[in-house]
Amino acid sequence: MKFIKPHRRTHLRTARPKPQGVFTSRASAYRLRQFQDYLARRRRGLRWLSQRVRRSPLAIIGLVLVLFFSFVALAAPWLAPPPSGARNPYMIPRASFRPYPEPPESAAWRSFPPDWHKHPLGLTGDQYDIYYGIIWGTRTAFRVGFEVTFSIVFVGVLLGALAGFFGKRIDNLIMRVVDVFLSLPALIGAIVLVSFMGKGLNSVIIAFIVFGWPFYARLTRGEVLRVKEVDYVNAARASGASNLRIIFRHILPNAISPVVAAATLDIGSQMVGVATLSFLGLGSPEGYADWGQLASFARNWIVGSAGDPTQYWYVIAFPGIALLLFVLSFALLGDAFQEILDPRMRGEGR
Repeated sequence: MKFIKPHRRTHLRTARPKPQGVFTSRASAYRLRQFQDYLARRRRGLRWLSQRVRRSPLAIIGLVLVLFFSFVALAAPWLAPPPSGARNPYMIPRASFRPYPEPPESAAWRSFPPDWHKHPLGLTGDQYDIYYGIIWGTRTAFRVGFEVTFSIVFVGVLLGALAGFFGKRIDNLIMRVVDVFLSLPALIGAIVLVSFMGKGLNSVIIAFIVFGWPFYARLTRGEVLRVKEVDYVNAARASGASNLRIIFRHILPNAISPVVAAATLDIGSQMVGVATLSFLGLGSPEGYADWGQLASFARNWIVGSAGDPTQYWYVIAFPGIALLLFVLSFALLGDAFQEILDPRMRGEGR
C-alpha cells in the first residue's frame, strides 16, 4: 500500500509594497543636489568672468559704450519724440524744402514756431533732422546687427556641428557648400542678391545672412572635431547617450567659446555692411532712420564751398561718429571676450 504524501498548502506571500516615499525623497534630494551643484558652478563661472572683465579696461570701455547705445535705443521715443500724427516713427521728419543743409543752432530756426522740433545736430541737404536720424537709427543698428549675427551663428553652428560630429558624407557635403560660399565676395554677393529680391532693409538682412553663415560653420566644425574625442564625450557615448544629447549637452558647450567671441566682433561688422548697402541706395527707403542713409545724404556736401571746405562738416561728422563708436564698442567687447574665453587663461584670476 502506497503512502500518499499529504498535499502541502502553499501560502501565497503577497509582496510588500515598496516604500515609495523613501525612494522619491532620495531622488528629489539627488536632483536638488545636482541643481545646487549646477548653480554653484554657474556662480563660480560668473565670478571668474566678472574678475576678468574688471581687469580688462577694453572690456569696460566696450561695455560702457554698448550700455550707452542700448539706453539711447530704449529711450528713443523720449529723446527724439516723433512728430504728432506720424505713422512710422522711423521716418525722419523734414524741416523744410530748402536745397542746402542747415548747421546746428542755425539762425534760420528763429523763424520757426516755438513748438517746432529743434535740430541740435543740424539738417541734411534734404532737410532731414540729423539728431532724430541718429537716435532712431540706433534701433536700426541694433536690429540689423543682432538679427544678422544671431541668424548666421545659428545656421553656421548647427551645420558645423553636424559636419564635425558625423563626418564622412555629411561633412563632405556641408564643407563643399561652405567652400563655394567662401569663394564668393560676401559684399558683392549681397549686392547681387538684393538686386534680385528688390531694395529694402529686409532684403539686405536676408542677403547678409545667406553669405555670412559659412564662416561660423567652418569655425564650429573645427572646434567639434577637437572636442568630440575627449574622454567625457567617449564616456557619454559608452553610456548610451543619443547623438543629439552628446552634441548639444557635451560638445557644443565646450566648443562655443570662439564662436561667442567672433559673433561679438561680427555685430558691428554686419552693421557696417548693411550701412554700406544703404549708402549705395539698396537698403532702407529714403528718409528711414539709418546711419548709412544719413551718410548717403552727406556725400554731396562733404566738401563745402570754395572758400570754406569744412562748411558742412556736421552732415557727415555726427553720423560717422555714431557709426564709429557703435562698431568700436562691439570690437572692444569682442576682443575682451576673445581674451577672457581663451582656454590658456582659464587658470588665472580665480
